[in-house]
Amino acid sequence: MTYREAYEKGMRLLAEQGIEEAKTDARLLLEYVCHTDYQALYTQSGRILDEIQEQTYVNYLRKRTEHVPVQYLTHSQPFMGMEFYVNQHTLIPRLDTEILVEEVMRYLHDGMAVLDLCTGSGCILLSLLRYSNGCFGVGADISEEALAAAGENAKMLGFGEKIAQGELIFAQGDLYEALGPDLPAFDVIVSNPPYIRSAVIPTLMPEVREHEPLLALDGGADGLTFYRRIIDGASAFVRRESALFFEIGADQGDAVSGMMRSAGYQDVHVIKDYAGLDRVVRGVRIAG
Repeated sequence: MTYREAYEKGMRLLAEQGIEEAKTDARLLLEYVCHTDYQALYTQSGRILDEIQEQTYVNYLRKRTEHVPVQYLTHSQPFMGMEFYVNQHTLIPRLDTEILVEEVMRYLHDGMAVLDLCTGSGCILLSLLRYSNGCFGVGADISEEALAAAGENAKMLGFGEKIAQGELIFAQGDLYEALGPDLPAFDVIVSNPPYIRSAVIPTLMPEVREHEPLLALDGGADGLTFYRRIIDGASAFVRRESALFFEIGADQGDAVSGMMRSAGYQDVHVIKDYAGLDRVVRGVRIAG
């Protein structure tokens, strides 16, 4: 089977099984199996796949028809100009979350201390550290498996020395319970917490509800459980002047911004995503 024949077979199979991004997914899986890139469809279309490549490709296609996300098959997802390792214990980084990172970067100055709660793959924290200088970072998550993936990403992206020097820490625990007594106060807390209402989860597309970690999705009955907990506990872990940034669901802007104002945050704003939907809430708190 040639490279192009394999691609066309994969595209047809995925399309027949109702996979919306059949063309893209068939190409990405073929590139992963053959260690090629997009140009191979044009420059290597007549290349013959060996038996192992062909069988591996077919196996991946079969898994994709079972709605396993491509990212969990290739263990890779681009985010903020970097490639992140992902697995079934981490959320797949999404373009909307880049808006959260960009908003934090507007506030972040060199040398600040950043706490990323519900860090998952570490994509938010590692992006902030990559595009700043001398910042201290802690990524906290309740999932040991997610933290292992975050640590893998940190090493893969060149943060090994920062870890060795204690300038980047990944800590396991339920939100602030992960933090030890010797950590400095933080200038910034950022989080993309679980925010989907429990009753909505069964209605999500199968790629999400059946394969992405429930721990990272379920935000409780009203989807706001983690926002309350993070806002309520923040004051014990921040400097006198600090900032709080959240990713939110499209219908949660008013609720989350209201919580922050009630907790004494100032300059609270809701920022929209590329589709014009509410996506980020940020505010600054100056303790009395």
